[in-house]
Amino acid sequence: MAEQDEHSSFIKSPQQLIMVVLLAFVVPIIGIVLLVQLVVNKPHADPAALSPEAVAARIQPVGKVEFGAAGATAGALRTGEEIVKTVCAACHQAGVANAPKLGDKAMWAGPIKRGLNELLKSVIAGKGAMPPRAGAPDASDLELTRAIIFMANQAGGNLKEPAQAKK
Repeated sequence: MAEQDEHSSFIKSPQQLIMVVLLAFVVPIIGIVLLVQLVVNKPHADPAALSPEAVAARIQPVGKVEFGAAGATAGALRTGEEIVKTVCAACHQAGVANAPKLGDKAMWAGPIKRGLNELLKSVIAGKGAMPPRAGAPDASDLELTRAIIFMANQAGGNLKEPAQAKK
């Protein structure tokens, strides 16, 4: 093994000397320029982010609870299918609390035999776990009748939809 001379330099040629001198000047200058860029060019917030609309959009609640009438406008009657999809399907789709499932002929046979008027009375009064007016206090009797007819006819019933009452 050859021992290294303590007094020798790692620069062995004039080209290496020029390269070391250049790097000795260039590297600190690049470092200074980058440091100045970091200090001078601070990240800025978007000016539009502080507008009242943007602030309101960021702090709006995740959800809303509204009591009272749903989005139905006065005088606009919903179809039986709309009532079933928005109100009745929550229980009748899965048969919650022994509610007759949509389209299940065997479970709907008894209620269909009782007749439309009896079905409407039990929906208005509530039956078992079903709240009065099927949980839709804003639904008119005609809308509830349409929903009953829609569900019963899906299960093999042959009920006719009543004519809309004239005002």
